[in-house]
Amino acid sequence: MNLDGKRVWLSGASSGIGEELAKQLAAKGAKLVLSARNEQALEQVKNSLMGQGHVVLPLDLSAAESLLKELPEQLAAIGDIDILINNGGVSQRSLFADTDFATYQQLMAVNYFGTVALTKLVVAQMQARKQGMIVAISSVAGKVGSKFRSGYSGSKYAVVGFMDCIRAELAADGIHCLTVCPGSVQTRIAHNSLNEKGVAQNHSEQSIENGMPVSACVQEIITAIEKQKQEVVIGQGLSYWAPTIKRFFPRLFNRLTARLEYR
Repeated sequence: MNLDGKRVWLSGASSGIGEELAKQLAAKGAKLVLSARNEQALEQVKNSLMGQGHVVLPLDLSAAESLLKELPEQLAAIGDIDILINNGGVSQRSLFADTDFATYQQLMAVNYFGTVALTKLVVAQMQARKQGMIVAISSVAGKVGSKFRSGYSGSKYAVVGFMDCIRAELAADGIHCLTVCPGSVQTRIAHNSLNEKGVAQNHSEQSIENGMPVSACVQEIITAIEKQKQEVVIGQGLSYWAPTIKRFFPRLFNRLTARLEYR
């Protein structure tokens, strides 16, 4: 797929993988619709991009029902979306027994229902044109589980399952669906991860600091988009190999994850 001139709607565009995706996509000639909660940060990202025609569309993924009511008119003014990248999300670092139920609801609202809502907003116009691409940035946590991430992992498993289903449903309409499962990447995901009370923990962790550089991760995501792959796992070390270990050596995988104590 040639990205030049493609209109790409990107959630979670204000920082991390999303910000880097915006920069690398713009460098390839894509026209971005940038979404996240922080409008000021989105404007800063927009002003840093190559090319013209980029648009800022602030939104809160946790308010999925409101998005379905409020965004159609704004999207109609923007025009057809060629590629939707569901990147916005939030992680978690807390034990199941200690975690408030409301925190699980928050994780599902942002990571899963937010993805479903944005996809719902573009699918009809893609079907009408018999073309389009839907990308979901899930996680290795959507393929394997580990301590301190039960809510996050559950929400990302849901995204993987959702993408598998719509991939089958939309293939006849010429719509391609790509699921991306990154491992540890050098972003602020750990800082922003929710604790048991649903509040950001505000500190990093070694596994993230030693993770894959965000620019390298995004290069692989863009390659997967260009090659129209269906699912890719991106990362290095254990976070990359974890799904394979679980598949072929499940008992070994379970022993390893039971021993891990990092958050």
